[in-house]
Amino acid sequence: MRNVKKTQEKNTAAENFRIIRRILHYLRRYIFFMIAAFVFAGISSVLALYLPVFTGDAVDLIVTKGRVDFGGLKFILMEIAVIIVICAISQWITNACNNHVAYSTVRDIRNDSIKKINSLSIAYHDAHRTGETVNRVISDADQFSDGLLLGFTQFFTGLITIIGTLVMMLAIDLRITILVVVMTPLSILVASFIASSSFRFFKEQSEKRGEQTSIITEMIEQEKLMIAFSAENYAGADFEANNEELAKSSLKATFVSSLTNPSTRFINNMIYACVAIFGALLVVSGELSVGALTAFLGYANQYTKPFNEISGVVTELQNALACAGRLFELIDEKIAGDSGELLTELSAKGEVELKDVSFSYDKNKKLLQSVNIHVRPGERYAIVGPTGCGKTTLINLLMRFYDVDSGKIMVDGTDIMEMEKKAVRENYGMVLQDTWLKPGTIRENIIMGKPEASDEEMIMACKNSHAHSFIKQLEHGYDTVIGEDGGALSQGQKQLICISRVMLTLPPMLILDEATSSIDTRTELKIQDAFAEMMKGRTSFIVAHRLSTIKNADCILVMKDGNIIEQGKHEALLSAGGFYQTLYKSQFEH
Repeated sequence: MRNVKKTQEKNTAAENFRIIRRILHYLRRYIFFMIAAFVFAGISSVLALYLPVFTGDAVDLIVTKGRVDFGGLKFILMEIAVIIVICAISQWITNACNNHVAYSTVRDIRNDSIKKINSLSIAYHDAHRTGETVNRVISDADQFSDGLLLGFTQFFTGLITIIGTLVMMLAIDLRITILVVVMTPLSILVASFIASSSFRFFKEQSEKRGEQTSIITEMIEQEKLMIAFSAENYAGADFEANNEELAKSSLKATFVSSLTNPSTRFINNMIYACVAIFGALLVVSGELSVGALTAFLGYANQYTKPFNEISGVVTELQNALACAGRLFELIDEKIAGDSGELLTELSAKGEVELKDVSFSYDKNKKLLQSVNIHVRPGERYAIVGPTGCGKTTLINLLMRFYDVDSGKIMVDGTDIMEMEKKAVRENYGMVLQDTWLKPGTIRENIIMGKPEASDEEMIMACKNSHAHSFIKQLEHGYDTVIGEDGGALSQGQKQLICISRVMLTLPPMLILDEATSSIDTRTELKIQDAFAEMMKGRTSFIVAHRLSTIKNADCILVMKDGNIIEQGKHEALLSAGGFYQTLYKSQFEH
């Protein structure tokens, strides 16, 4: 058990050291502000060291009743006032520099986190809850900035104060100084012992907080679904269980960390009492004046105060390190398939070929096996089959949302693994069954893929998609602001906006994954005509459950259990009397 505990402490120390090195990497960008903070912290700390001297001198000027040097006291008080003003200004500049360093560092880490999120594969997002990722970028970053700021503020002033007071105490009396220095490490040992225990609890607290953010996010996003299935009690129970776990971990972290300050204060008060008693004996013996003892007690208090503050900061830093560790875990996530020199641009003609492509989400469960397709430029390929047969998976591979386990996907003879993901996706226009709209105006959502598009181009694209008529009926037309995921728009209206977005860009290749599933039959017929016009000369992949919509495809791929079991034109597949005929009859014959 003891060996296990030592191993855990060793791992914790190694992890802390690794995290601190990463933080220093970000801090070096702001070395000028850190030096400025150190200089002004030194000025305020050094000047503050003179206050006990002036206090001691003032005490010595008050000899007995009626024997007070008021002239000398007045001069001393003026000196004290000047020092206090200069100290206040220096501390303000120090805090301003510390704020700039702390918040700029967190800004940089957040920027790197968002860049990494945007570059991560769909596989990562499928495997991690949205709320957990959001919590890392927002809540953990805030916790880290608070701990970093507090650490800077206490570190600069504390370090200089400890060194300065030590020098001043040595100048007054060597014996009492040795007594203070010998007893001080006790508070450091207590603080470090408690800090090593609190890190584990703070890390657990941060993880539970991330889980809670995920639960809340999912509850809000799926509120309609939850109400429709009367699942409020289930969701509430799930939240309460997590909330209870968070409360327990928070209580442990707070309880352990709260032991630091009173423990170190108790030890420092013992040091202060020992100094007072020993100094009083020296005063009685005539070896030390009352003013000198007063100054020494002031220095002893200043000397131990940074240890009190630092011990309190240590617990905050443990929380900050735990949060920083979770942020760096996100930033350090590997980006699959983006190593080496990759092709950054490709003006595709539309030739797509799959050679012996195999892929599985779970490597223990086979899905796509040795898929071979050769699509010539401008051809329309429809993909049909029962749920779970691999239709959408095939689309994910074409777009490099996932990378193949084996085989190759070629575009115009170039392996897409040799292209940047952005270069691949810029050549595809994609309309999915699930719509995606960002908060903003309808105009901003439509021109997302082509920001330089004119109003005439945008309106023409909307007319072709039959979205123009309902957009013009809105109060502010194309400048109507919609909320997250389309706000109050119907599912069909949201789908039309997404179709308009693709019609505006007109890339060389198209992917239509149940693109008209949320649109009424009359509008669907109009959009099919628009799609037919849009697909002329463009390689198109059409995923459809309604087989009536793909009769005119150049080739229909029939998939089952991850394999293409049939392929050909509509009439030929019907005549063959195979699985496609069974699917077709299931929709039109009862």
